[in-house]
Amino acid sequence: MTAQQASTIRFVIFILGLAVFLIAELTVPYRPSSVSKWKRWTTNVSLTFINSVLLNLIFAGAVWQTAVYVTENRQGVLNLLALPPWLNVILTIIFMDFMLYIWHLLNHEVPFLWRFHRVHHTDLNMDVSTATRFHLGELAVSALIKISLVYFLGASPLGVVIFESALVLCAQFHHSSLYVPAWFEKYYWILFVPPSMHRIHHSVVIKERNTNYGTIFSLWDRMLATMKDRVDQSRIKIGVGAYPNHHKLGLVNLLTMPVTAPVR
Repeated sequence: MTAQQASTIRFVIFILGLAVFLIAELTVPYRPSSVSKWKRWTTNVSLTFINSVLLNLIFAGAVWQTAVYVTENRQGVLNLLALPPWLNVILTIIFMDFMLYIWHLLNHEVPFLWRFHRVHHTDLNMDVSTATRFHLGELAVSALIKISLVYFLGASPLGVVIFESALVLCAQFHHSSLYVPAWFEKYYWILFVPPSMHRIHHSVVIKERNTNYGTIFSLWDRMLATMKDRVDQSRIKIGVGAYPNHHKLGLVNLLTMPVTAPVR
């Protein structure tokens, strides 16, 4: 598999996931939109497009190339252990998701990082488009960290592709405003992150927002005592309290938000 093929696979999965969850949340929505879905999507998709173009120019498949390099040169922890390919993939997914949990937690606890991460949380409704509503600054630092982790771990190219594909689909699912039966979420929540769990994380209530950091697995929140589940879902208000006006959350506002006054 080449870098171009890996990029194509991730792009196709992203578009298919976006389409499937959009159709699903329009067909069986969890709750009606409180602000214009069209305006929010215009902003979120525009931000995603800008990020994708610039990140591609800056990094141009660096994560993939790092995985290829460490695999061919037998570098990194997993390569030193001489593990079978299937185990390399499984451990890559587990390790990378745990480190993403730590990174996510830091984005909430470190004031400088929160300046960038609040762009994601200021969305006044949560749906599948929210899954890609991030500031370029946060994504760029995240990419550098990911490259370093792939090098340290010795992740295989296949493991990287599977992890990033799973990451996209899981994020799209738990951000979607999709009605999910309670019985399904109850069992899904044992290992993974359902929409109800992540909806709590997007609450304007700070003590609720600073919980439930998991992306693929819910285990990390359970193990490290950052999980919150006893919340009345019907009363959750999405967003950041200091940004209640959707007219002031356009593309330019989001791009410049990190240099504006710090708020919780």
